[in-house]
Amino acid sequence: MNPDPLQPTLWRTCRVLANDTRLQIFAQLVRKQPQSVSQLAGLAALTLPVASQSLRALESRGLLKVRRIRLRVEYHVPSATEAGSLADLIAALTHSLRREPLPSAQIIKLATAFTHPSRIRIFRALESGPKTQVQIQAATSISAPALSRHLNKLIARGFVVCDDLGRCIAGEHLHALGRALAALART
Repeated sequence: MNPDPLQPTLWRTCRVLANDTRLQIFAQLVRKQPQSVSQLAGLAALTLPVASQSLRALESRGLLKVRRIRLRVEYHVPSATEAGSLADLIAALTHSLRREPLPSAQIIKLATAFTHPSRIRIFRALESGPKTQVQIQAATSISAPALSRHLNKLIARGFVVCDDLGRCIAGEHLHALGRALAALART
């Protein structure tokens, strides 16, 4: 079965999230919504084109919704029913972004775990049980150097755990946002 071509892919969504400016805008909407482009640009000290581009990127991934009222364009964080498959991710982001200081570095670090399709393939291969790098390479057809690089990123971000014998497995992430990202990586 082919996935819906309009459904956001995880690696593209993570690339949108791995940006401090977009996280600042999202955080402003978490705190008060709906807001216009000019309101958000003013609050985040951004130019209108930068704010507009960031909002379009967030909206394109399903992380924001837009409502047009005559000439006014307002953005809001989608409700659980509007968010569909992204509901848990948006809930975890919303919860994280309500904290001060803004935990954008932590969110960016978690999001960058899945900013490449190969990392998602590796994670999925490890869902079925522990594997060595040779077994992961056979399951994913990723070259050894690329596999090592991608696997190290997943380990550093807490999504994969390896034992002393070199067997790796997808682990249960401690952070709610990490768990939401892992759930999306599994689908």
